[in-house]
Amino acid sequence: MINTLAKFFFLLGIIFLGLGIIFSLGEKLPWWGKLPGDILIEKKNFSFYFPFTTCILLSIFLSLILWFIMRLMR
Repeated sequence: MINTLAKFFFLLGIIFLGLGIIFSLGEKLPWWGKLPGDILIEKKNFSFYFPFTTCILLSIFLSLILWFIMRLMR
């Protein structure tokens, strides 16, 4: 039980470290949040932005990480 919990916290720490690096570099990457399929609507007094494609890619990436963690936990 403790060995499994230690693995979980170790992998969780690696994930948070990776996400911290990605988000800190996110502003410097020219394509981050500006992928084809991201929705941008600009009107005179209104602007709406929804990063649809970016959300899908992040979802796939996080799903793969969680699948990998669950596989290691067995």
